[in-house]
Amino acid sequence: MMVASKIVLVMVLTAIASGPVRAESGLASFYGGGRTASGEVTGPAGLTAAHRTLPFGTKVVVTNLRSGKSVVVRITDRGPYRHRRIIDVSRAAARELDMINSGTAMVSIVPQQSADRPICIGEAWLKGLQLLSSPR
Repeated sequence: MMVASKIVLVMVLTAIASGPVRAESGLASFYGGGRTASGEVTGPAGLTAAHRTLPFGTKVVVTNLRSGKSVVVRITDRGPYRHRRIIDVSRAAARELDMINSGTAMVSIVPQQSADRPICIGEAWLKGLQLLSSPR
């Protein structure tokens, strides 16, 4: 019974690892903070952002395509709901991206891989094999 559950775990890890890291490019804007869709209350000093589909808590590298400046933000809200915009960042993140004066910027966004999420199928299999061979 224990072996079967470990095999299922290996299969789950493989499925997770094979999920693509989705990069996007488009227009970003910024906001001042407030109550978010995740239930958090954020202020302008936090490095947070709103995205339509990424899970809450996802960390994303946002890069201003014009200046080359980047910042890591955490998704805490839903949006933006304006046409052509892909992300709303906090005022602090906008400052790091050098987009305060313009109000918007063309950016790329790439979700970060977390330490507990394998980044390729080979790593998922390796973790699974380690679990299968570990004594309990």
